[in-house]
Amino acid sequence: MTTGLQLKSKVAADGALSLFLETAQMPEPGPDEVIIQVEATPINPSDLGNLFGRVDLDGFATTGEGEASVLTNQVPAAALPAMKARIGKHMPVGNEGAGKVIAAGSSDAAQALMGKMVSTMAGGMYAQYRVANVMTCLPLKDGTTAVQGCSSFVNPMTALSMIETMRMEGHSALIHTAAASNLGQMLNRICLADGVQLVNIVRRAEQADLLKGMGAKYVINSSLDSFHDELIEALAETGATLAFDATGGGTLASSILTCMERALSRDASNYSVYGSTVHKQVYLYGSLDFSPTTLNRAYGMAWAVGGWLLPNFLARLAPERLFALRQRVADELTTTFASHYTSEISLVDALQTDIVHQYAAMKTGQKFVIRPQM
Repeated sequence: MTTGLQLKSKVAADGALSLFLETAQMPEPGPDEVIIQVEATPINPSDLGNLFGRVDLDGFATTGEGEASVLTNQVPAAALPAMKARIGKHMPVGNEGAGKVIAAGSSDAAQALMGKMVSTMAGGMYAQYRVANVMTCLPLKDGTTAVQGCSSFVNPMTALSMIETMRMEGHSALIHTAAASNLGQMLNRICLADGVQLVNIVRRAEQADLLKGMGAKYVINSSLDSFHDELIEALAETGATLAFDATGGGTLASSILTCMERALSRDASNYSVYGSTVHKQVYLYGSLDFSPTTLNRAYGMAWAVGGWLLPNFLARLAPERLFALRQRVADELTTTFASHYTSEISLVDALQTDIVHQYAAMKTGQKFVIRPQM
């Protein structure tokens, strides 16, 4: 029987958070299952929410050494009700990863993956071994490494699904915040290749320079006094009425809606006290800012703000369309969908306070990958 370490997160009833390594035993794979020796798994913003919830980064402490290391912190009382369902549970973490299939079930689909390098979004990937259903596995092209393939799902499929959403809902251009992120760079490359107008919103000059160096036409710095005027001009030129906001909290979503309305209402002959009849949509898909989302309604009546989650959207797609998106990721994994990592760490490293402070900071241009076999 295959055994290996797995990183787990636990929240106690009093809000005490602990992260630790457990020895997990892999069962015999079912007919449509495989066992993957996990060789690389990225740390994405979505993973941090499962790892830590809403904790103060300064509150981390590590006790013990090596595989006996335990990382602790305290969940604020105000955030604890949202984590009620996981209190007392040893929760496996890590959304996606890649590695070699070392055992396979009896079905033809499972046997076809034996010995191959695959990526998967099976969850619980911060582990040395993982059981996965074949339907969650993406075979990687010969010569593709686990590090190259470990981010084949969350960011690539999110970027592609944003464009799918745009087309399904009848919009013609996109707005994206936190646009210099790894995901934002992918989205920019896709939009350039597919001829989709994209308005990128960033917070710093160096982020703007990065995207412009990649060919982005519209890059707006939200920290400048000219932000609203520049955004209105970009929206008037592109006609963008759909935004994906990674920040979640604060007034940014409201500011985007206001600028959409002003871009649409430049022609005074179409004035109405109820605003433009063109629907304006902002989807919140991240929580970089945990403060409340504030809406200052200055954008008529044809608008909406809602949540957007990748698995929920993918469940709406026809199987053949989902397969086409996954195939595109596999075909362009080292180009359009390439991810670059600044640090490789082990499972034990992921529990060390000084390293946690680095990867939990979510700095643009800084991305960590866990190598469970290290």
